[in-house]
Amino acid sequence: MTESFPRQQARTRHFSLGVPRNFAIAADGSRVAFLRTRSGADQATCLWVLDVASGKERLIVDPSTVADDGAGEIPAAERARRERARESSGGIVRFSTDLGLRRALFDLAGRLYVVDFETVALTEIPTGGVAIDPQLDPGGTCVAYVERGELRAVSVDGAAARVLAAPEDDSVTYGLAEFVAAEEMGRQRGYWWAPDGSHLLVARVDVSPVQRWHIADPSNPQSLPAEVAYPKAGTANAKVSLYVIGLDGTSVPVLWDTTAFEYVTTADWSVHGLLVVVQSRDQRTMRILEVHPSSGETTVLHEDVDDSWVDIIGGVPAHLSDGTLVWTVDRDGAKRLVIGDQPVTATELQVRGVLDVDGDVVLFSASVERTVIGVYTWSRADGVQAVLPELTGNGVTRARRSGGTTVLVRRGLDAPGVHVSVHRGDQALAHIESFAEQPAIVLGVRMVSLGKRELRAAVLFPHGYTQGSARLPVLLDPYGGPGHQQVLAAASAFLESQWFADQGFAVLVADGRGTPGGGPEWERSVRGDVATPVLEDQVDALQTAAARYPDFDLSRVAIRGWSYGGYLAALAVLRRPDVFRVAISGAPVTDWSLYDTHYTERYLGHPAREPVNYDQMSLLRQAGQLERPLMLIHGLSDDNVVVAHTLRFSSALLAAGRAHTVLPLTGATHMANDPVIAENILLLELEFIRHALGISGTQT
Repeated sequence: MTESFPRQQARTRHFSLGVPRNFAIAADGSRVAFLRTRSGADQATCLWVLDVASGKERLIVDPSTVADDGAGEIPAAERARRERARESSGGIVRFSTDLGLRRALFDLAGRLYVVDFETVALTEIPTGGVAIDPQLDPGGTCVAYVERGELRAVSVDGAAARVLAAPEDDSVTYGLAEFVAAEEMGRQRGYWWAPDGSHLLVARVDVSPVQRWHIADPSNPQSLPAEVAYPKAGTANAKVSLYVIGLDGTSVPVLWDTTAFEYVTTADWSVHGLLVVVQSRDQRTMRILEVHPSSGETTVLHEDVDDSWVDIIGGVPAHLSDGTLVWTVDRDGAKRLVIGDQPVTATELQVRGVLDVDGDVVLFSASVERTVIGVYTWSRADGVQAVLPELTGNGVTRARRSGGTTVLVRRGLDAPGVHVSVHRGDQALAHIESFAEQPAIVLGVRMVSLGKRELRAAVLFPHGYTQGSARLPVLLDPYGGPGHQQVLAAASAFLESQWFADQGFAVLVADGRGTPGGGPEWERSVRGDVATPVLEDQVDALQTAAARYPDFDLSRVAIRGWSYGGYLAALAVLRRPDVFRVAISGAPVTDWSLYDTHYTERYLGHPAREPVNYDQMSLLRQAGQLERPLMLIHGLSDDNVVVAHTLRFSSALLAAGRAHTVLPLTGATHMANDPVIAENILLLELEFIRHALGISGTQT
């Protein structure tokens, strides 16, 4: 029997297994290290290296060959980090290298290993067995890592580890990112090496002010609940301070107004100096601080202010080889690259992030058409140039660059999966193969713009369907919310949508106001209201698409979503039952006062100052309006959108006498990536929608 798509997708972790990722390039551009499993079904990620000149790959470390190959228990702090990073594979999930890419450092189940790329000799670094987040210094002679909240350092020759910073009590850690930094700011790191390897910038995180939540496993009542320091909107954040710590034992506090600027968004330490970026609690002011390592004194190098919020853009700040600052700014209706104090990109180009700075060349991602993310360079000599536009001009592309060597990773609509190529200038030198399985599905995605706002959308029909042959029930399959773009020119974004289409639906995926790619005004149009404009755009997209595609049966419309998309799905049947007949709401935020500070307050403000926003966005206060079938799905171990969201909403629905369905996922986190769970969720969603719409049929 042919394997079903839901089973294949679950088994392959959404077809991510076998995909090359986490690229590091030697400073001279001669070699590229990366991670990849040995097949599309193997969950043990291996470390590989590519010789750029010859184009030959070598397997450097297969974790299954390492003594006690990581099969031991993963430390709790590492499990939490992987959840924040949405890491679903096993084996070597990250690594650190020296600048010359002579050796790499990685962790397996709390144990640390250094491998030499030339000899493939593997050395274990002695630890207490629960070490996490190891990083090599730039010269490759010293290892730093965190163990039980302590930041430690040890030379690669195996000398005894030194404790550089030890927590004063159980509420303190050194060298780890706090919850909101890892979950919402994109900062997974809690320490940074100096370029000469003599000092580190270290974050001290004190969670004592943060309220404690307790996440139980009801299926195992003998287990104690997990205690989580969760800063819900309006409550205290962790106290984050920074220290410049020397390998010689010196420790200098970094000085800034931590009351006015309590968020540390990122740091950069190069030969041109130490920069720290801080942000105010309301996120309307962001400053780049130049830190004087010997004294800890700081100077404000740059400040950005916005009436709504200042975005955190990846890859900045950085420096050119002469020390000129690389930054981004929202100006003239666009997100623009700034060199020094001068914007250098045109307003037609929306900068997504800085990918690398290679000497005097800045590599960055940007969009002209919001569904397409291309790769560009800027230099004083050539200005802004598209990198191989024939490859990156019609898809979603990311890249790394060092020593003149560029690794391009492209996803397109032409086929699922990724294409990874290595270039110097316009010359392609090598191809890094993906071992990912090909989905057992045939995609047919129509990319369209809909309505007066030209909403970017994808329309999918059953494979082989002839238009005009029948009226089709419609499924909306959005995320729709701020901070995440779903409608992209990449086939892999629509695999689940195509599977639902093949079950007899016309599927519509639309991005509305607030989603990335449309420019600052577009993204900020949801400030204070993350419900009304977003739902209006989904309805507008549906009605416009139905006018274009008469096969849409608007009397049978369903909507499904996860996380914010789950909130949007439930909101749709509550507010617009005239349009939506059934909803699947997965891991929804039902009460925004229960979600974390950094994300929620960015869009809705502080609940003590703007309580109306929270009241109007809450699904709980609208529970009595439900008159359509609604399935709520939630992982009981979710520590991001905790299951209390669904349970409180269900209670409100029950109090209002509104029938609904709740599907609890035992042991599942927000990712819900257990293969059995992931497969059967899709099948149960399909059956629930079919029953609600009065559709018969079997899954194909």
